[in-house]
Amino acid sequence: MKKEEIKKAAIKFFLQNGFEGASLSEIAEEAGIKKASIYSHFKGKDDLFLEVLKEAKAEEIERKQQFFEKEDSSNPETFLYHYLLYVKGMFQENEMLKFWLRMGFFPPMHLYDVIQTEVTEAENFQEHLIGQKCVKWIEKGQLSIKDANTFNSAFTGIIIAIMVEIVYFNSGKRVDDKLEALWEVFWKGVSR
Repeated sequence: MKKEEIKKAAIKFFLQNGFEGASLSEIAEEAGIKKASIYSHFKGKDDLFLEVLKEAKAEEIERKQQFFEKEDSSNPETFLYHYLLYVKGMFQENEMLKFWLRMGFFPPMHLYDVIQTEVTEAENFQEHLIGQKCVKWIEKGQLSIKDANTFNSAFTGIIIAIMVEIVYFNSGKRVDDKLEALWEVFWKGVSR
């Protein structure tokens, strides 16, 4: 139980202060334990950070997998637009995913390679899911584009742009306006 409380506190302070600004003392205080007790569960700050980071990545992957399994994808326009809204909401509303997003953009430099590997795995997973759907839509003649890789790169580019807006501005209107503009131009370019 205490380990989960430590991780929850860690997310809060890593999100607020970044890796460098978060202290084990404040994490311990938030969790209601002494700093030394953290070492009963984690080797140190890096170990705590990486465990929380990997759990956040797993959370993102699981949520995206669920969306792709449960949502009706017979209409690519509706499916893709709803997916954009879903992803935006995930990163605006869930503290763990906010942490994951921030650390993907602002990783502690000594953990850069490890974090980039985690981020790349999550992005590759998403691209695989999108690619599978895209191939089916192309085969059915539902898209004007003939290359799934080009489609995937352009669509995930929208997602990345939305993530940048969330990280730097997190203004609901600004993020929403960017999503709407990108979606309109994108869909006109790929629809029949």
